[in-house]
Amino acid sequence: MSVVVTLSPPPEAPETKSSSRALLKGQQTKQAIVQAAVTLSTRLGLEGLSIGLLAEVMHMSKSGVFAHFGSREELQISVIDEYFNCFKQEIFFPALQQARGLARLRALFENWMKRVAVEIQSGCIFISGAVEFDDRPGPVRDALAHAVRQWQDALFRAVLQAKECGHLSAHADAQQIAFEIHGLILALHYEARFLQKPAALAQANQGFENILRRNSPIEALAAQTS
Repeated sequence: MSVVVTLSPPPEAPETKSSSRALLKGQQTKQAIVQAAVTLSTRLGLEGLSIGLLAEVMHMSKSGVFAHFGSREELQISVIDEYFNCFKQEIFFPALQQARGLARLRALFENWMKRVAVEIQSGCIFISGAVEFDDRPGPVRDALAHAVRQWQDALFRAVLQAKECGHLSAHADAQQIAFEIHGLILALHYEARFLQKPAALAQANQGFENILRRNSPIEALAAQTS
């Protein structure tokens, strides 16, 4: 008669379960702190963020907040990472569901405009951070610049793909187009948030259409035959 032996993993020790729960709770607490810090930073800037203010918002002690971050600088970098992650979730990834070319480029811009419409009220960490850290070298500035460059690279690739698909003129300057589109967003923040001009959103959209029209294959062909 054969005997079947079933091997089962040893039961998890009580202290291991306790450690796992504590680790999970710690991660959740840290994430909650970072999200609160992002909200504060959009209004006050990265330099306006402090451990004391964050502790007050989170109803925690300063030491409790500080335990999750080695320094204020580390907290600021965590805020930048979280902000950029939300940026990608709202702008990049939905646009990738669109076909390569003009449809994807339009989706990137439209998603970006939706975010800006909210940030006109709350503020943008990329813009306020650029003012705060433009002449201050260090890890925080590096993290900010790295995030912005990633966004600019994604925008440039979308423009380049639209050109490769024949949706933009073969002679169009992809770098210049990406520069001008980025410039529209910066101008929109200044006009709408600082100067509070109600027409700024419509003007930014019109500016985008003007860029596409000026660089369209049809416009290029008309210029050649005129």
